[in-house]
Amino acid sequence: MTNASIGETFDFNTIGQDFIKDPFPTCKALREYSPMHRNSDGSLFLTRYADVLRVYRNPLMSSDKKIAFEKKFRKTPLYEHHTTSLVFNDPPYHTVVRKLLSSGFTPRKLAEMEPLIIKIVNELLDRLEDLSEFDLVKEYAMALPTEIISFMLGIPVEHRHKLRQYSLNILGALDPVVSQERLDEGNFSVEEFGEVLSQIIDHRRSEQTPKNDGEILMSLILGDVDGRRLTNTELIQNCIFLLNAGHETTTSMVANSMHMFFSAPDQLNLLKEDPDLITTAIEEGLRYESPLQVGNRVTTGEVEIGGELLPTGTYIHTSIAGANRDPAEFNKPEEVDITRKPNRHIAFAMGHHVCLGATLARMEGRIAIGELVKRFPKIQQTGPAISMGLARFRGFNNMPVKI
Repeated sequence: MTNASIGETFDFNTIGQDFIKDPFPTCKALREYSPMHRNSDGSLFLTRYADVLRVYRNPLMSSDKKIAFEKKFRKTPLYEHHTTSLVFNDPPYHTVVRKLLSSGFTPRKLAEMEPLIIKIVNELLDRLEDLSEFDLVKEYAMALPTEIISFMLGIPVEHRHKLRQYSLNILGALDPVVSQERLDEGNFSVEEFGEVLSQIIDHRRSEQTPKNDGEILMSLILGDVDGRRLTNTELIQNCIFLLNAGHETTTSMVANSMHMFFSAPDQLNLLKEDPDLITTAIEEGLRYESPLQVGNRVTTGEVEIGGELLPTGTYIHTSIAGANRDPAEFNKPEEVDITRKPNRHIAFAMGHHVCLGATLARMEGRIAIGELVKRFPKIQQTGPAISMGLARFRGFNNMPVKI
């Protein structure tokens, strides 16, 4: 199929595994031949950097998905979760919840988290040191955020092994093509993890004693904005949101960045030679293989994007994957360059929905990848990396390596 024909036939609502495994050629074709691409349901799929940035910064763009999600999920646990959590809501509710959640991401809290992250990473690497081969995702990339989010929410050890699957099941239900089996798994995960959190919250309320190691749960329980506290449902659903936002995306950031390095060994060697490049290397990983691939907005008024006047109610898919490889913004965007400056990628979105945990995620990435490469300079991939098979989120379930 030619690039021009892709521009004519692509429909985000009927995509298959070929696009999910490698969306970048399709995004390139759309960016060149159909940058304001209209899907069969009338929604738009945008791939140009300037257009996506304009969407994120425009105050007439809404993240509220109550109408769309009622059609998709009906009145199920998935509907309750995705319409109550921070990400799919607008001000004033979004403003209140974001202020409350921000208590866990202050400079003071982040300073508390750094030694904890270093300790967890070193313990993980110590365990891996005696192995000649292991799965980078399961044994390393997944383990770090599991420990971090567990400390933040006070999740007991016996529940931690289920966290990633909860996250995958709940986020997987957001894809454009979702089987009933996947919906059932998502609903079950919301219910089961919600019950776990409810018990933890009840226990913490009875104690009312904040813990160390970066825990933020008591801040969420007792915090208020102008006298407004989170209801119990809001508290539970936004704790689930913190799991999804802080677990899967961090796992994918580490795994995707190493996947990038394995595809560009010259850049991996460059990092080994100059470990101080880790900061710009993380930014390049976020640009090249962003954990969040596609976002959404709905117009609440007439908006001009890409030379078109879009009416109220226009549903928009923002291709972060396409925007982050737009040659109008990035020099040689299909090449990996860990010294790239400036690197104004939008892996964490923009506007008032910019990722709340971006600073923490960057810290985790710098420590996790920097220490991994330092400890195991001969690390290399030994087999194919297996995609987790989602369209809106890019990551891997398996990545065999040897050290």
